[in-house]
Amino acid sequence: MNREELIKKWLDNDLSTEEQKAFEQLEDYNDLIQLNSALKSFKAPEFSIDNRYNDLKSKLETHRQKPNQWFKPLLKVAAVLAICFSVYYYTTGLDTEINTQIAQKTHIALPDASTVNLNANSIVTFNKRDWDDNRNVFLKGEAFFKVAKGEKFDVITDNGTVTVLGTQFNVKQRNNYFEVTCYEGLVAVTHNEKTQKLRPGESFRIIDGKPFATEKEIATQPSWLRGESSFKSVPLLYVITELENQYDISLSVDKVDTSRLFTGTFTHKNLDLALQSVTIPLNLSYSKSGTSIVLKRE
Repeated sequence: MNREELIKKWLDNDLSTEEQKAFEQLEDYNDLIQLNSALKSFKAPEFSIDNRYNDLKSKLETHRQKPNQWFKPLLKVAAVLAICFSVYYYTTGLDTEINTQIAQKTHIALPDASTVNLNANSIVTFNKRDWDDNRNVFLKGEAFFKVAKGEKFDVITDNGTVTVLGTQFNVKQRNNYFEVTCYEGLVAVTHNEKTQKLRPGESFRIIDGKPFATEKEIATQPSWLRGESSFKSVPLLYVITELENQYDISLSVDKVDTSRLFTGTFTHKNLDLALQSVTIPLNLSYSKSGTSIVLKRE
């Protein structure tokens, strides 16, 4: 089989074992590999085998017509640079995703000096390359934001979007629970195509699709930053979910009315104390077996 047929079959990924060995013995085998890599970096996903072969052939013919091959090192450098440029462009265009595990929290610095404190079992996603044009953060879970002044800043969740220019606020989005609290500046919350503005101390809360009234917040930051979870008239179901987020446990509540409202606080540093803080006010008890805990009525 001649050289041109081998190259065509190689481009078509159709070489047999013997043909592959013959192809690898070609004098310009390494050049073929490098040129093909460079072409791949700049080609669109849809391509023609014949066109790629013609591109390679024209370059290789020029290469063979110059016996001194003085440009061979330049060709290798160009191929390497093409690959590096493509990898850099691809990787910098990817979204940055940061997540926390159960009982884990983290602090994140965004590209414009805005910051995010991410609560346990939560995810934030943003794009560094597009940040100057779109300050968008996608959130699943709970986070406290300190936003640097600048263009519009959006926190996008499955339940609604929070829009600000420069402020401090907390967003909690877990399943059917969506709550936004403003601590500084002005916050606009959009839910089901309706927008509500929040001033410092004001909150917006939707649970199971229904709005819940909230009291004015006097604290300057959410309690979970101090190692506590606080609730005001929140269904027990969501208090239990937060317990599971802060401790590596599984709570069984089959015999408990989880729609009862709970007002109170539990610590993130002592499991027994946290359980007592939730069960005693509701006249409940609990039993533990490893990481499994059963809540019971007294």
